[in-house]
Amino acid sequence: MTNRTTFRVHALPAAALDTIRRTGRDAADQPVEALLAGGGEPLRCCLRDAEEGEELVLFGYAPPVAAGPYREIGPVFAHAAACPGPDAAGGHPPAWRGRPQVLRAYDRQGRICGGQLHDGTDPEAVIAELFGDPAVHQLHSRNVVYGCFMFAVRRAAD
Repeated sequence: MTNRTTFRVHALPAAALDTIRRTGRDAADQPVEALLAGGGEPLRCCLRDAEEGEELVLFGYAPPVAAGPYREIGPVFAHAAACPGPDAAGGHPPAWRGRPQVLRAYDRQGRICGGQLHDGTDPEAVIAELFGDPAVHQLHSRNVVYGCFMFAVRRAAD
């Protein structure tokens, strides 16, 4: 396809996580829920699944899009305390390779302008295909069953 190094995957911003952990309030000004992981919860702080017994928080998060009708708040899990974060290389999370996901495309105005379901075997090809449309500013990876935000993907130059 095209050069597969032209994008970066972004976990939840550390500053947003710090605020949520410090205030105990989420994007909807609701209380953050503390819980112990049952195992398998997708962690948006480090982009891997939780192991049983890890201390987590569950809270409402507004993914990064411009304010408007497509902006939403949805549930996400993160470690209760700061963690090392995701792989610094910024590629597709290795722990989630093979996991079916929806990639939802957004333009600079924060409007949905496309998307695609993929089976997780070659997410880079799907990302490259969607970024082939110059109107696409960023992508959001979404859980197939629940529709929850997993991570953002942006062009490396953005």
